[in-house]
Amino acid sequence: MAMVEFREVSKRFWKVEALKNVSFTIPEKSVTAFLGPNGAGKTTSMKLIMGFLKPSRGTVLVWGEEPWRSEGIRARIGYLPEKPVYPMDIAVEDFLNHLAKLKKVSRIDVNRVVKLVGLENLVDRKIGTLSRGYIQRVGIAQSLLGDPELLILDEPTANLDPSARREIIELLKILHRELKVSMIISSHIIPELQELANYAVIINSGFVLEYGYLNDLWKKYEIEAVFIVKTMYIDAVAKILIDKPYVHYVKKVSDGLEISIDPEHYKSFENLLIELGDMVKSYIFKTASLGDLYEKVVKSGSKEGV
Repeated sequence: MAMVEFREVSKRFWKVEALKNVSFTIPEKSVTAFLGPNGAGKTTSMKLIMGFLKPSRGTVLVWGEEPWRSEGIRARIGYLPEKPVYPMDIAVEDFLNHLAKLKKVSRIDVNRVVKLVGLENLVDRKIGTLSRGYIQRVGIAQSLLGDPELLILDEPTANLDPSARREIIELLKILHRELKVSMIISSHIIPELQELANYAVIINSGFVLEYGYLNDLWKKYEIEAVFIVKTMYIDAVAKILIDKPYVHYVKKVSDGLEISIDPEHYKSFENLLIELGDMVKSYIFKTASLGDLYEKVVKSGSKEGV
């Protein structure tokens, strides 16, 4: 049984139809990227999953139940909205203790989530004195109260500087690895989602154009990941890289190499470049495969899964 299932779902707000007869599934233990422009229907889909909204037509099931009918289902989901609002003159610990009381969980759970998100040295600080990156950690901490099985994160790196974005992405990786928690994440920064996600739902103008595991979608749409590696040791580095089974080709370019790889192995490839140390001067993506996937799906106008 799928963790999330949409069956011919439409959602109308007055004269605006935010979702139009969409059907898709999301499996358990996945990290799912919701991809689409503003107004595509991503946030509406998330709110339907959380039971905040009722479909106008069709059925939304989460763990086999309709979330808008089931308080028990909603209790199993943690949520970080795109634009959370916090009481800035309240200490972090007091804020989380208050939410824990509302959720009927213990202060032990507060201590647990504070450690998980790296706030243990800041619990006495007022929220308003924290950097944006640490305020976002407060939001992730509150979403983890009650030990949810699914986290829904709407633009979790929005309005953060590059350093803070990187810290939040690494934190989410750790949470998924250590807690085995499923995640649904919406973000406009597609390369960041590529680091986290193994599943995608692509939404445009209220239609779901495509969904599935990224490994399957990359193959279906013939997407490849291309790196440009700057190095003074062109022949030696090329010999090391071409021996890897996930490398499609290596060719020389000005002061470096262009390498095409299976996109699902990009992290292994990046780790290999790091291990090469001083032999690699720098490297960049020439192609971000998740972005290419999105563009190809939208251009194709595929309605598979609708």
